[in-house]
Amino acid sequence: MNETRPSPVQYSDIERARERLENDRVVKRTPIERSTSLGELVGADVYLKMEHLQWTGSFKTRGAYNKIRQDTDRGIDEFVAASAGNHAQGVALAATECGADSTVAMPENAPQTKIDATRDYGADVELVGEDFQETMAYAQSLAEGSDAEFVHAYDDRDIVAGQGTLGAEMYRDLPEMDTVVVPIGGGGLISGIATAIKHHDPEIRVVGVQAAGAETVHESLDKGVPVTLDDTNTIADGIATGGISELTLRTIEEHVDEVVTVSDGEIAEAILLLLERAKQVVEGAGAASVAAVLSDDLDVEGEIVMPLLCGGNLDMTMLQTVLVHALTGRRQTLRLRVRIRDRPGEMARLSRLIADRDANIHDVRHVRAVDALDVGEAHLLFRIETKGAEHAAAVVDTIEDAGYAVDDVSEER
Repeated sequence: MNETRPSPVQYSDIERARERLENDRVVKRTPIERSTSLGELVGADVYLKMEHLQWTGSFKTRGAYNKIRQDTDRGIDEFVAASAGNHAQGVALAATECGADSTVAMPENAPQTKIDATRDYGADVELVGEDFQETMAYAQSLAEGSDAEFVHAYDDRDIVAGQGTLGAEMYRDLPEMDTVVVPIGGGGLISGIATAIKHHDPEIRVVGVQAAGAETVHESLDKGVPVTLDDTNTIADGIATGGISELTLRTIEEHVDEVVTVSDGEIAEAILLLLERAKQVVEGAGAASVAAVLSDDLDVEGEIVMPLLCGGNLDMTMLQTVLVHALTGRRQTLRLRVRIRDRPGEMARLSRLIADRDANIHDVRHVRAVDALDVGEAHLLFRIETKGAEHAAAVVDTIEDAGYAVDDVSEER
């Protein structure tokens, strides 16, 4: 069986890709930035690799350009791809730069900002399917019925080699690092990075991170074959491929030291933390590495660690969702249901109690048609901004001390 398995990408492939990518209109060298705030939280020396500042907002152009440049040199002038967004933009930019046409299939629920950006980079976009696997099947059938070349997001040696140029860059940025943390979707990114890192220094620990709602690597490693999910459910759409390939599985087996899983809640908190502490806007996939560093499943204490911020294409609707979730978790957004006598002045009295606690009322709703209420009673539903858990508890205590029955319904939807 092993004889039929694809051979992993070699470092020489990455070196050749690096030569092709010496075109700063397509790929630029992104900076690293030391984060003392994150370092203090985890007891480590943390350096963020800012690949979300790449031209398309992610690393994907590296692999796409490496492949498309070679194919156009062989006379191919039409390309097809499937993507939730970042690979789409990489393929669109690479094809346009190489003078070729591109068609990208994207899931129907893909973020609008990524759809718009892909079109702006020159691709024709077709919205097909409710998940990535359905979109992928459509794109592959589209390529099979034409002269176009299919550009796989991760199951392609040229794609992996292109992504590996990022690993070589990370090593040149900080050769003394102890651990690098890399998000995993289909595994092309970590395969390229791990190949490059281990070539330079086998002692550097390479850690992969997956979102819980799209996690396949552990089971794939256990079974020795790629496992595919029928459905994915995560805010990190950039790594919601629902499966890895034989090529990336073999590379992960050989070069990746461990893989951890993070929840959407942890990813949301990492997005917010990066906004507050590092002043960086990062999408869910890009924040997954920081979520892993902050989690209890990864010990980086005393180390020099480099989390990769691999993507910054954060849709504003998703940002709103993340902020609401994270602020609710921190108790900075509080939803309270207060039972009142339905008479004039009750809303004003409660509003004054809340204001006296220096909390801000965002909105309030009056509800009367509820079976649990007696005649002459009502519920007031408040959404309140607080300073955190301690402040939120003080607001609730104040309302209860005034004789009202109050329920915290912050987690209800």
